Amino acid sequence: MHTVIFITCAHKKEAENIAKALIKNKLAACVNIVDKINSLFWWQGKVDCAQEVLLIIKSKRTKLNKIIKLVKSRHSYQVPEIIALPIIGGYKPYLNWINDSCR
Repeated sequence: MHTVIFITCAHKKEAENIAKALIKNKLAACVNIVDKINSLFWWQGKVDCAQEVLLIIKSKRTKLNKIIKLVKSRHSYQVPEIIALPIIGGYKPYLNWINDSCR
């Protein structure tokens, strides 16, 4: 099946590096880069905040482990956000395009 994966990055250069690697290695059909998001989160027992860049990745569920491995090797965070949500439906030609792009 298909999946949407969210990953936050420390800055745009890191996000672009990860996005290009995912596309080049056919681990993702599309990666959206959303710059300048404000994040609030718990870290090391206190509330923290950061300006981050969000990656929205469209891929296949079977690629998730390879995506995690690639992201961890290129990411600056000790514990990067990598969460995957199932795509339960969508426009069939688009879903087929994801399949073709991730081969």
